[in-house]
Amino acid sequence: MNEIVTQIADRVGIAPDLAEKALGMMLGFLQREAADGPVAKMIEAIPGGADLVAQFNGAGAGGGGLLGGLMSSLGGGGIMGLGQQLMGEGLGMGEITSLAKETIAIAKQYAGEEVVDEVVASVPGLSQFV
Repeated sequence: MNEIVTQIADRVGIAPDLAEKALGMMLGFLQREAADGPVAKMIEAIPGGADLVAQFNGAGAGGGGLLGGLMSSLGGGGIMGLGQQLMGEGLGMGEITSLAKETIAIAKQYAGEEVVDEVVASVPGLSQFV
């Protein structure tokens, strides 16, 4: 996973710890919002993907810290809620768009284009960002 995080951080131009957190948030969003079968295959195929989802999208009041509180108050918030959360982490729209594209590229590399395309197609509004 460190290699993936470093690759994303370098391509997007952000710190590795922020890239790791943002990647975990994005994968967690996809896990909640996308079709169950394809997204499960995708997350499992990405080395360390399930761990990132667990680390940055914990259940319960304490899980995820501020993110957990935001998720419960927003009820998920859809794609705009994710964007607001990422902006709350200090990312700009350009960085978020780059991060989304890199996340999808990494997912395709590990899970295959067909699976990832199913995931993207199952989330309303996602295709315009990736």
